[in-house]
Amino acid sequence: MKITLLQRDVVWADPAANIRRNEQVFRENDGADLYVFPEMFSTGFCMEPEGVAEKFPSATVEWMKEKAVRSGGAVAGSVAVEEDGKYFNRFFLVTPEGKVMHYDKRHLFTFGGEHRRFTPGRERVVMTYRGLRILPEICYDLRFPVWSRNRGDYDMIIYVASWPEQRADAWRQLLRARAIENRCYVAGVNRCGKDPYNGYAGGTVLLDPDGKALAECRDGIEGYASAEIDLSALEEARRRFPVLDDADDFTLECRERR
Repeated sequence: MKITLLQRDVVWADPAANIRRNEQVFRENDGADLYVFPEMFSTGFCMEPEGVAEKFPSATVEWMKEKAVRSGGAVAGSVAVEEDGKYFNRFFLVTPEGKVMHYDKRHLFTFGGEHRRFTPGRERVVMTYRGLRILPEICYDLRFPVWSRNRGDYDMIIYVASWPEQRADAWRQLLRARAIENRCYVAGVNRCGKDPYNGYAGGTVLLDPDGKALAECRDGIEGYASAEIDLSALEEARRRFPVLDDADDFTLECRERR
């Protein structure tokens, strides 16, 4: 399966402008089975969602559907959406058949105030696409390894992010750790450029189960990273070194933060 990761700059708080800019992505990168955009790729990481977040179902999701059908590959990324009077940082994966799967960000970035206006997700989600089992995660989720612990139920984690350049080393190290400890592929897709609050270095990379880079983008600029992943090779790697067989059993309970 060919995965294409899209390290993009984002026009601040302007979904229509970002959709126009991202049309070129599909002209320049054909033949992928899965295209992955960064966190809140239609608006930037907006902590004041009123007037910016899109009503669900959103125009951006409809655009993702169109591009998935036309390209023949699924399209993924997170979008700020409003539903039933609440705001969510929502990861979408849209297939060429028009199926829409989603995950709501569990770990809201309280340091930046995301928790004040957005509602946290309560469900850990595994999405299946063309035989690939995907655990979707969003940015700050990366710092919480229990949430992403592999229970033998997924093959790849996708992290979409607006991870600031001052913590770029943590981004790289934690992505490698998640790949190694979970014996899985990891796709980390971070934005580049600047918004009114931060600069973003990128660091977009696709890692194998040993934490080695299969493809990566140059830091600080827009770009694309594509590579093939092989599920039979993943199964063989897990068979050769079955570390997950010794993992601790646990249950995970989501409680509302007080």
